Amino acid sequence: MAEPKTKYDRQLRIWGEQGQTALEKASICLLNCGPTGSETLKNLVLGGVGSITVIDGSKVELGDLGNNFMVDESCVGQSKAKCVCTFLQELNDAVKAKFIEEYPEALVDSNPSFFSQFTLVVATQLAEDSMMKLDKICREANVLLIFARSYGLTGFVRNSVKEHAVIESKPDHFLDDLRLNNPWSELKRFAESIDLKMAEEWAKAHGGALPSTRDEKKEFKELLKAGMVAMDEDNYKEAIEASFKVFAPRGISSDLLQIIHDSCSEVDSNSSDFWVMVAALKEFIVNEGGGEAPLEGSIPDMTSSTELYVNLQKIYLAKAEADFLVLQQRVKSILKRIGRDPDSISKAMIKSFCKNARKLKVCRYRLIEDEFSNPAVSELQKYLSDEEYSVAMGFYILLRAVDRFAANYNSFPGQFEGELDEDISRLKTAVVGLLNDLGCNGSTVTEDLINEMCRFGASELHAVAAFIGGIASQEVIKLITKQFVPMVGTFIFNGIDQKSQLLTL
Repeated sequence: MAEPKTKYDRQLRIWGEQGQTALEKASICLLNCGPTGSETLKNLVLGGVGSITVIDGSKVELGDLGNNFMVDESCVGQSKAKCVCTFLQELNDAVKAKFIEEYPEALVDSNPSFFSQFTLVVATQLAEDSMMKLDKICREANVLLIFARSYGLTGFVRNSVKEHAVIESKPDHFLDDLRLNNPWSELKRFAESIDLKMAEEWAKAHGGALPSTRDEKKEFKELLKAGMVAMDEDNYKEAIEASFKVFAPRGISSDLLQIIHDSCSEVDSNSSDFWVMVAALKEFIVNEGGGEAPLEGSIPDMTSSTELYVNLQKIYLAKAEADFLVLQQRVKSILKRIGRDPDSISKAMIKSFCKNARKLKVCRYRLIEDEFSNPAVSELQKYLSDEEYSVAMGFYILLRAVDRFAANYNSFPGQFEGELDEDISRLKTAVVGLLNDLGCNGSTVTEDLINEMCRFGASELHAVAAFIGGIASQEVIKLITKQFVPMVGTFIFNGIDQKSQLLTL
């Protein structure tokens, strides 16, 4: 067997050893192992999750051979959960795998405490009633939950958890934390020692203010250009290209301001480690930080002599270390104050928090039942009337309407031959009734979309299931590693137009 660092080399470069350790400790439960569930779990098994439990009460049928690559002819008539579990185990023998031959809906009703043993539950192809029940069960047990469903050429993914705090959000684009607009004493002395005074000259000539308007920024760039002796001076070229970094506003972002003023930042003995560190960060910003978060301590590559670059790097690292030590002491003091072990939050965790303090994210999710019974009607109507979102919103409504249809007629629309016209009429009635219940009287879904939904016949197409499974497994990794920002809202896939959109209701 390959060594873990070799086997998982590529993904370790993305989420590091800390993220991989979180995955390897995770216990995942899959409800229903049709193509959507199997594809989701396949990605996670290959990624090295600790253990999987597959729950499905059905037997493998001939029809499964056409859309689920994890069963073959020898599996027909056997437990689907057992066959899929065996296949997945073969993909990665480091993952512990087991199965339970039981229908998920029955398990949700008969043994709700069963789910408390897992880190995360992936619930696929569940009807609305079971979704609402499972959501409450997982929230009470503090178990992460992801819903996924594929249906013909559409499908959805929806995360559900009370609160998810992200320290390593890893945004694609984020301004380097250089403090050129608010330098500390050591950085000022370094700048003065090499006659680097462009920003200072500007500030002196403009009442202490840095460039803010478009014209001022243009004028500042011209000041930089004027300092060039030759047109090919790399330092000046870089300075002109990076001049926007001087224009960055001082202080913290509105997003971070919202987090430090969240009611959860008033901590007690039951507060999570994240909120204890936020409470310490709040104190730091007001006191030692002078309105700023702890310095990250890294600088970008630039044209420079090695000596000057290393000296500058040391200045940033020293400031970041000093800020970390102050925050660490504040964390310890807060832990002691609320009656917890002052050393219960590791140095590595506090260090990571310091480094990423400007990029913290907190995601909160509505109960599925609240969304289903009491959606934001204004948003719902806006989506229905917006040409850009109307098809995605139409599929959202239809994915709920088909469950109402199934509850009334014991089958999904278009599932049986010879009933298509009648099913179209019945589904249309279900859609109108659902929209009325949601407070959208007079709103409708296009007949073309209703007809398409009936033509889907509740089929799980492998290509769509694989795509939905890919999105779902991606969200699982975000939630477990606590890296990157998970989706907030319902992700809708529109296979007709090959388009994906996120709806927030």
